[in-house]
Amino acid sequence: MKEKTDKSQESAKKAVKGFQVVEEECIWMKAGVVNFRLCDNAYDCYSCPFDKGMKKAMKPEAQSQEKRETSWVEHLKWNYADASRPCRHALTGRVTAPKVCTKNYECYHCAYDQMLDEADLLELPQAPKVNQASGYRMAQDYYYHMGHCWARFEHSGRVMVGFDDFLVKVFGAPQSVELPYLGSKLVQNQVGWFFERGEHKAAILSPVSGTVLAVNQRAKEHPEISQEDPYHEGWLMVLEPKMPKRDLKRLYFGNESIRWVEQESKKLLSLIGPEYDRLAATGAEAIGDLYDQFPDLGWDRLVKTFLHTEKA
Repeated sequence: MKEKTDKSQESAKKAVKGFQVVEEECIWMKAGVVNFRLCDNAYDCYSCPFDKGMKKAMKPEAQSQEKRETSWVEHLKWNYADASRPCRHALTGRVTAPKVCTKNYECYHCAYDQMLDEADLLELPQAPKVNQASGYRMAQDYYYHMGHCWARFEHSGRVMVGFDDFLVKVFGAPQSVELPYLGSKLVQNQVGWFFERGEHKAAILSPVSGTVLAVNQRAKEHPEISQEDPYHEGWLMVLEPKMPKRDLKRLYFGNESIRWVEQESKKLLSLIGPEYDRLAATGAEAIGDLYDQFPDLGWDRLVKTFLHTEKA
């Protein structure tokens, strides 16, 4: 069982694991072009190296006319009559209802394709299942960054980000969140945004690189929801990732993220004092709003130790 879990975790570090993406077969496999290929990019075909490589290999100049194969689009057109051509989103499980393609798989000018992307920005999927790590909530199938933010890869590759439970328990509910403008370019491990509490301000490292597509206005107006429900209603931004597979190398996932938070908890308790350090072995509930209870720890010290940024 442990070996199976380790293999699954290793796979999630090499391939983008989409949140609540139930299908696995690559669109090229579904079209019958290749015998076996699993999607490793959350059905974000436009940034997929395999998709680009297949299209390049199937250009007329790449092979003789006699041996040239056609793309997955042409295979689907060949295998299905006009009235029964399945939408690629139905094939990949993004929508459950039967859907017929009326645009010859030219998704770039399909109103339905655009509507799905817009809906992804406006509608939240169901809340994630949550595990516990030393008393801190950890959403399943989320990636975690060392600066205590999470990243969730949606169907089609977009990434939703937010604060993790450790951050909001240590620093308390933010009184304001300063998010970047739409269209801003964020870089993994560089400062992406800020939050404030009272006279204190903290800079946050972006968990992934990408372009800001949407921000959670409700979280800006009521930043306390990022503490109450950090993994669902309290999300902060949606990004179009630049190089998601490269970013995975610097993110935690699955049991690895659980072990990381447990180590962070031990580090935190050791800062408070020996009497609290012993609580790490008891499985005691995490201390909420820790800075308010132990201000002598120092805001800047906590920011540097756990958020890995300097004084904002």
